[in-house]
Amino acid sequence: MQVNVQSQDVNLNSISKSSLNKSYKPIYLLTILVSISMILFLILGVNKENISYAMSQRVPKLVAIALTAGTIAFSTVVFQTITNNRILTPSVLGLDSLYELIQTVIFFTLGASSLLITNKKLNFIICVGFMVLSSFALYKVLFKSKGANILFLLLVGMIFGTLFSSLSSFMQMIIDPNEFLVLQNKLFASFNNVNVDILLIAILMILIVIPFIYDDIKYLDVISLGRDHAINLGINYDKVVKKFLVVISIFLSISTALVGPVTFLGLLVVNITRQVMKTYKHNILICTSVLVSLFTLVSGQLLIERIIKLNTPVSVVINLIGGVYFMYLLLKESKI
Repeated sequence: MQVNVQSQDVNLNSISKSSLNKSYKPIYLLTILVSISMILFLILGVNKENISYAMSQRVPKLVAIALTAGTIAFSTVVFQTITNNRILTPSVLGLDSLYELIQTVIFFTLGASSLLITNKKLNFIICVGFMVLSSFALYKVLFKSKGANILFLLLVGMIFGTLFSSLSSFMQMIIDPNEFLVLQNKLFASFNNVNVDILLIAILMILIVIPFIYDDIKYLDVISLGRDHAINLGINYDKVVKKFLVVISIFLSISTALVGPVTFLGLLVVNITRQVMKTYKHNILICTSVLVSLFTLVSGQLLIERIIKLNTPVSVVINLIGGVYFMYLLLKESKI
């Protein structure tokens, strides 16, 4: 009997190890694809004469792509787990619309030649600071009452997002046409002419935030079961959710202020990840989502900028594909 028990334990261990190896196979493949796309992005079209100039432009751009891909993918995975909904993204909190309103107000009141526009570092700090403070104020007001929940937060976020978009559209209609053309460049996500100083600030902010949330990632596996189950299993649900919402707001603010809004990137890459990775473990889901997001942005930027040679921002193409995919998800859910 003892031999049989030991043999069963060995079989269970071998099965768990084999299933774990299967889970990591797509991650290994994605890592190889991301590495190849990054190398091609850096070396394609480079020769001895322009290597120093090309690297000074491409390396900061690649770092900005990596930061954007990582923050958006992480925020979307966590947000969908908290809301228990796979067609929602953190953009429903209204931060994208708030960024658009901030930029429009600056252009409308101070003009395109203002220091808040020409100084990218100052513009970045103001946008991130205002978006994060607004999120903190919203969370503090909503979660102060005992009856508030995540659905009420989403409703308020959507209302404020619509309000911010309406105000931005109104000011854009009466703004000077020349300044409106400059404003449009700020409202489309672009990785061109990335400021190294802004990258350093963004990296520093992310490095400060990561230890704040690292130990709580394991709780996401339980939170995905729902609020009641998470509480019954000993999770301080409200505290953990508030902490994650704060981090989501910071990450989304950084990515939006760094390159501009990329509305459907998170929806696209996270749902693709959930289709490929049939697992509940969030360390695997987050890692895979970041790699898919990184591959999507790097390969998309490489295709548009180096191969097809278009001036269209990659965010426009991603939002087009993501919008179509979003409609597909809505139709799929309505049939169930």
